[in-house]
Order: sequence, then structure tokens, then C-alpha cells
Amino acid sequence: MDNLDEIDKKILRELQENSRLTTKELAGKVNLSTTPVYERVKRLENEGYIKKYVAVLDPEKLNLGFTVYVNVELVRQSYQGVQTFADRVKDIPEVTECYSVAGKTDFILKIHAPSMRYYKEFVLGVLGRIDNVKHIDSIFVMSEVKHTTTLPLGTSADSPA
Repeated sequence: MDNLDEIDKKILRELQENSRLTTKELAGKVNLSTTPVYERVKRLENEGYIKKYVAVLDPEKLNLGFTVYVNVELVRQSYQGVQTFADRVKDIPEVTECYSVAGKTDFILKIHAPSMRYYKEFVLGVLGRIDNVKHIDSIFVMSEVKHTTTLPLGTSADSPA
């Protein structure tokens, strides 16, 4: 983040809140003209600060509101075993997030499903059939307290309180 000045951070904050802003609207919010804002956004995209633009959907409205975090322990933590599991999980649509972690658990998955019945079949028919899976521990979400895709972009002088 050392290459970012305060205007870059303002642009990123605004785009995190609404990525559909036009260059003109964004320029007004960061107090610059449109050309430098356009050039800054292109640079931020080219340098990988902005990975992509997405629409955030409501899982409840799409009948995918049954959310489960799944801790997966592998039999073998070899490079090939970990890579094979990761490759398989990338192709499973119900898995919306997957993290390789250190500790007793090897992976944490976030699953969206329509119901407990569906999830049961998913565990038995999909996750349970992946070679090298030793243990699956499910954590069911009762309610969502906070969910954001916004990253904190404080100034370099900012520090946690």
C-alpha cells in the first residue's frame, strides 16, 4: 500500500462502496477532474489493487441462505494432497470461499445451500467423496451479524485503537 496516496485510497474507498460510479461521479467525490481519476483507476486496475468489479447478491432471495463454515482436515498434508484438494474445491459451486489454514484444520470452506437436507447430501455426495479428506466439521450460521466486502483503507498514520 506504500504506492498509494490519499487520493488513490479515496478512490478505492468509493469504488468499494459503489463500483458502478461513473468516472465523472467518482471525480466529484474525490475532488479531481475526470481525466486524472480515469488514469488513476486504470493504474489501480493494472497494478492489481482492483481485482474485479462484482454485484453482491442476496443469498436469502436466491434460496441459498443456509450458510455453513466447514473445517476440513486432510489425511495427508503433502504438497500433492493439499493441491489436489484445493483444485477439487475450486470447481464446486456451493463453495464460495476456501482458505488453506494452519492448525488442526487444513481448510476452511464457506458453503451456501438451500437447506439442511441439501447440505447433508452435499457433504455425503461431494465433500465426503474427495480423496484425502479425514474429517469434516460443520459450523452452521444462525444469523449474520456483519458481512462486508469493504477493506479498511486508513491512512499510513492511522493505527488500531
